[in-house]
Amino acid sequence: GDELPPQGRSPPVPLMKKTRILALVHDHLVPPEDTTGIDILEAEWKMEYDVIETLREIGHEVRVLGINDNLGGIRPTVGLFKPHIVFNLMEACAGVTTFDQNVVSYLELLGLPYTGCNPRGLILARDKALSKKLLAYDRIRLPEFTVVRPGRKVALPKRLTFPLIVKSLFFEASTGISQASVVENHEQLAKRATFIHEKLGTAAIVEQFIDGRELYVGVIGNERLDVPPPWEMSFAQMPDNRWKIATERVKWSTQYQKKHGIMTDRAKLDAGAIERMQRMAKRAYRALDLSGYARVDVRMDEEGRIYVLEANPNPNMAYGEDFSESAEAQGISYERLLDRLIALGLRWKPARTG
Repeated sequence: GDELPPQGRSPPVPLMKKTRILALVHDHLVPPEDTTGIDILEAEWKMEYDVIETLREIGHEVRVLGINDNLGGIRPTVGLFKPHIVFNLMEACAGVTTFDQNVVSYLELLGLPYTGCNPRGLILARDKALSKKLLAYDRIRLPEFTVVRPGRKVALPKRLTFPLIVKSLFFEASTGISQASVVENHEQLAKRATFIHEKLGTAAIVEQFIDGRELYVGVIGNERLDVPPPWEMSFAQMPDNRWKIATERVKWSTQYQKKHGIMTDRAKLDAGAIERMQRMAKRAYRALDLSGYARVDVRMDEEGRIYVLEANPNPNMAYGEDFSESAEAQGISYERLLDRLIALGLRWKPARTG
């Protein structure tokens, strides 16, 4: 199986003496060859740099291919380089988030193993309404919700009561989320839904706002799943008149994080709550047919009830980010984590029927 060795034992031997890895990266995020004088911590290609450089440091041969909207460069590169596996760092294609599954589908057609989630899991998880319906079928607790399509009036079902939170149906990484995303009346709701439609060009999902703790649960694996300790975003110095939510600024502005004492760290929870959260994350991962690795976002209210907000396949893999930090808390170094994702990718077999 693909389970981790118990902590304390020596790490597994590298997969192959030297694995040839083709790193697929957005063309504007290809790290420069020479990073002298650049603050890598603030670079927008930090994740790509961390993954590529670490893979090279542990002895793999890595070739980087920058892609925008044309997948035509993959086949000739594969023909020349003959990679054992593709390390997929694409989060969209041609600027469309929901097209990321097309990249992976193309790799499957070429018969190439890849890291991260399969196309079906990406399709199911990227559409927040569809994924919520699947989770609800499996009786996984989640906030009540409704979808507002562009050009439609907001009609609230009776089960939804203010405050509500309004997000893009497809975008992640907190895109389009600000303090104004939490709405307390019909006027604010209509205004925010229009903002999502016009600024992001997608439908809006309106869900019950769960006031409580913001937690992230990493899941690693294909059939056998490993769940590192939950991570929590704390809002220590957030003024009381602000909603404690992971807005775009909270996620990406280091200055804003410092100003409001926003940080993420291992969640301080009792063993029972951790176990419930990890079990729920596994159930969500399986319900959405995910593979490779994902991060399940949850909220916990004052009564200790846990709600799954969404599952994010192929989350940020940068060194020092929540996902790799939580793995590290379980004794899995960043190097071993990357090796493990490669091992999972090499073992994953696309379902073939007929």
